[in-house]
Amino acid sequence: MSIGNLIKEAEIKNTIKLEKFKKDCKKNKIGIMGGTFDPIHYAHLATAEFIRDKYKLDKIIFIPSGKPPHKLGNITDKYDRYNMVNLATSSNDDFLVWDIEIKREEKTYTVDTLRYLKKAYNNIDIFFITGADAICDIETWKNVEENFKLATFIAATRPGISLLRAQEKIEKLKNKYNAKIISVYVPSLDISSTYIRGQLKENKSIRYLVPEYVENYISRNSLYKNE
Repeated sequence: MSIGNLIKEAEIKNTIKLEKFKKDCKKNKIGIMGGTFDPIHYAHLATAEFIRDKYKLDKIIFIPSGKPPHKLGNITDKYDRYNMVNLATSSNDDFLVWDIEIKREEKTYTVDTLRYLKKAYNNIDIFFITGADAICDIETWKNVEENFKLATFIAATRPGISLLRAQEKIEKLKNKYNAKIISVYVPSLDISSTYIRGQLKENKSIRYLVPEYVENYISRNSLYKNE
């Protein structure tokens, strides 16, 4: 099957999953996995599944960012990143993809997305999954206190991140904002999007770092070659 047909098939599957979610949505525990996903890789997927299973979340919703305010430099086209996330999550019924931030033309902020979710689905409990390194910088986010009121944050610590520094910061945030933050060590893979982009720039293999369909999409569209 061509990559174009795979993208269409993944989009159709995701639409069906979203419609079912909206129809059946009751008092669900929903994990939100936001990020640029530039590109999405196996560590993202392993982290999402580990947290879904550990905290008995009903679904994980991946929300690729449109114009993230904290990312400097060039970012891959948002529709390419969205397509790759759809391809990567298509086979898992517990993983959904929302294009809410992709559709925005202005800069996209987490608090705006959380507000939308709470308004549209006021009966869900939101668990926002992020890296422990991002938690350390969360006070630079827009309306940081409101973020903590809208969701429980799960700070995933992975290889290469200082657990002690993250834990100290989490305790300060809890005391200052009455924030609900869960710190969890994810026995995940030591893979990063930065590393993958570096491999591609040097024409090195990324096989087994990203799902096969994502690898094929990157190759077909010649992404990350000129960074």
